Amino acid sequence: MAFELDIGFVSLAGRKGINEDFCAAMLPQPGEEDMGSIVAIADGVSTGGMGREAAQTTVTSLVRDYYGTPQTWDTTVALDRIITAQNTWLAGINQRRQPIVGLTTLTALVLRGQSYTVAHVGDSRAYLLRGGKTQQLTHDHAVNNHDFRHQLLRAVGAEDHVVVDYMQGELQVGDVFALFTDGVHGELRDEAFHQRLQEFIPAGVSAQVACQKLVDAALAGGSTDNVTAVVVRVQGLLDATLHDVNRAAQNLPIPPRLKVGEAIDGLSVTQLVADNGINLLYRVQAAGGGPFYALKTLHPARAHDEEERAMLAHEAWLARSMQSGAVADYLVRLHEALPSGQGPSAFYLLYDWLGGETLQQQLERKHRFGVSQVLAVATQTAKALGRLHRQCVIHRDIKPANLHQGDDGVLRVLDLGVALSGREPEAMRQLHAGTPSFINPEQWGFNGQGAEGPKELPDTQSDLFALGVTLYQLLTGRLPYGEVLPYQVGRYYRDPVAPSRINPEVPIWLDHIVLKAVARDKRKRFETAEELLLALERGASRPLTAPQATPLILRDPTAIWKIALVVSGLFNLLLVYWLLFLPK
Repeated sequence: MAFELDIGFVSLAGRKGINEDFCAAMLPQPGEEDMGSIVAIADGVSTGGMGREAAQTTVTSLVRDYYGTPQTWDTTVALDRIITAQNTWLAGINQRRQPIVGLTTLTALVLRGQSYTVAHVGDSRAYLLRGGKTQQLTHDHAVNNHDFRHQLLRAVGAEDHVVVDYMQGELQVGDVFALFTDGVHGELRDEAFHQRLQEFIPAGVSAQVACQKLVDAALAGGSTDNVTAVVVRVQGLLDATLHDVNRAAQNLPIPPRLKVGEAIDGLSVTQLVADNGINLLYRVQAAGGGPFYALKTLHPARAHDEEERAMLAHEAWLARSMQSGAVADYLVRLHEALPSGQGPSAFYLLYDWLGGETLQQQLERKHRFGVSQVLAVATQTAKALGRLHRQCVIHRDIKPANLHQGDDGVLRVLDLGVALSGREPEAMRQLHAGTPSFINPEQWGFNGQGAEGPKELPDTQSDLFALGVTLYQLLTGRLPYGEVLPYQVGRYYRDPVAPSRINPEVPIWLDHIVLKAVARDKRKRFETAEELLLALERGASRPLTAPQATPLILRDPTAIWKIALVVSGLFNLLLVYWLLFLPK
């Protein structure tokens, strides 16, 4: 659903000679949609005659600079950095000039993805109208006395350090947010003002009309201050952002270890499929029968690990993001809502359960892969990886266990748990993830030319190398560089044996493709999934040239010294034999 907002605003001087209120709203530019929309309102305090300037500069800097902050920052962090900088600048001016030049209140609203964030200082206000009820989101920072009710306890520019109140919550279609300065709300008691909001902002009334009615009512009621109102009506939501998913991940509990027959949110456990010490995977079924689902959650022992929660949240966000693109056909669908229609009581992911087997399961039951079947696997996986890579996603764990052959004939890529998207947690980015036997040499620090150097982070070629290892294993039943156990380091001191020497059914042209995919030297491998796919489609009609064997000196830089040592040893043995046994 598109992010659709109806925003209206009215700001008048009222019975004062100058309007020291200021408000602004800004929508994201193309490419900045993940940042959401921002609305802000301020009421300048003209102690030194520059209240309007204080309000205007504070609001303007906030709505403009917000889109200059990194998208990876939480909304509260972005707002706090900007408000703090503005407060420091304004407070510095006020300290140099007495009386104080100008202060201002500030109430800002950011609508981002499926959540809202309110930042507040002073006695301007923000309200939320939802389901026929009105909620005041802010608390007035003013003296609680009728005679001194306009005396602020907090304001932007008053002190070197400003304390900002923040509130966050979930957005719903139909929500209405209303922001006011005290000229609009100050003359009425809370109960009466709530009633006025319900009366003037009913469903179907545009935000602009509602603002005008509220301002007119405030002036008719005797308001002597500036009057400013901003109304935002939410008519459509964007997909959940990573911040939304991560917030839910941190707030919801992790379910306990479930036994067969136990239920959670109306889903009954029929089988514990996997337990790797970090995640648990169950097969579940909705109460009363129906389709099966795969439920993935953290192991209870990891319940208090915020980084693990963030990683699973990233997987959920990435899986949802990929469901609307071309790669969706090659991934398992993640359900955003439970079959019951209710929200989850714990943090877990609910995927479709697919009939069929993974390629690893087929290998374990001694299934013999024919050349045509391997070509189908290679083609479908290369297409899937190409579409993932075009979305700037690196899978990082391509292997037979993560390639699922469905009963419908579609090969799907499983497990985005360690995938990189550019938005993943820092701890996950630095994690040496993946299955050791399928990790390319650069991640171990081998450059393919016999030298060791710094370890490289995974890239798109890492996925293609892992696919090459997978194809080699399907064709031969072996791994090109041998099995690497966990906590061991891969060794790449020899070129792999050609698959056709192990399995004579493998054609020479396919030999060349597989050997190119698993070459020790990164420069000799396929650079993109499309290049690999093109080689597979051309097949024997335009075969690749045979890959050159790596010279011994590059495979093992110490080889020349080893040979010299052997020759020296033989020479010394001959010399000893000559000295001891030959006639003088």
